[in-house]
Amino acid sequence: MRGTLGQPLIIENVSGAAGNIGVGRVARAAPDGYTLVTGFWGTHVVNGAIYALPYDVVNDFEPILLMSRNAQIIVARKTMPANDLKRLIDWLKANPDVAAAGTSGAGSPQHVFGVFFQHATGTHFRFVPYRGAAPTMQDLVSGQIDLVFADQTTSLPQVRTGNIKAYAVTGNSPLAAAPDIPTVDEAGLPGFYCSVWSALFAPKGTPKDIIAKLNAAAVGALAGTAVRERLAELGQQIVPREEQTPEALAALQRAEIEKWWPIIRAAGIRAD
Repeated sequence: MRGTLGQPLIIENVSGAAGNIGVGRVARAAPDGYTLVTGFWGTHVVNGAIYALPYDVVNDFEPILLMSRNAQIIVARKTMPANDLKRLIDWLKANPDVAAAGTSGAGSPQHVFGVFFQHATGTHFRFVPYRGAAPTMQDLVSGQIDLVFADQTTSLPQVRTGNIKAYAVTGNSPLAAAPDIPTVDEAGLPGFYCSVWSALFAPKGTPKDIIAKLNAAAVGALAGTAVRERLAELGQQIVPREEQTPEALAALQRAEIEKWWPIIRAAGIRAD
């Protein structure tokens, strides 16, 4: 975006409270187009249901652009008896509350998607929280836990070396990096779509002409070969051009809140 805008962009990684500190700073920033946030499914959907936030995840921001989606992969320890998704579901049903699913903590994608899986399949298993995806994957490889609804970055290398089993991609299209892993539709759980998306937001009240200028710069950046290759390496699927609009991002966020907030609240998921 630097070349298009003609000025440098400074990236500041603000940690804390699952992204809420950084997002809150942008919510309070001047709406002049100079302070933006790279939000994602967690910060702009889930956190609104599990935290008491000093800002509104919808009404305190202006959507700029939906960048990418990251479908997850349902994986299990390599000694799991089941060799396909239908048999995995059958095994979980035959062994209720025996299996342990690793997560990165309350409200993480692994946790929320796991709860959704239980609802969709009528299965029951325990959740084991870890301090991130990497230690979760380490314990899955060693057989300390049974399954994970994992991101591509941590799971695909272990799948390729045979250290864990892959059952399905939680999207409606195959992964370019692993076309041999079936989609949930192909594996027998149609419509079980879960993905972690990333997007750009500005503070509420940012003028529409500034939003349009930022959107155009971001669209141009996403069209670049180097950017596309780097995002693909990280397991990110850039959304089609027609979805790279503020209106499409606003519609997606509303739809995701309508889908996930009832599931999160019914499960009693709260931030620790």
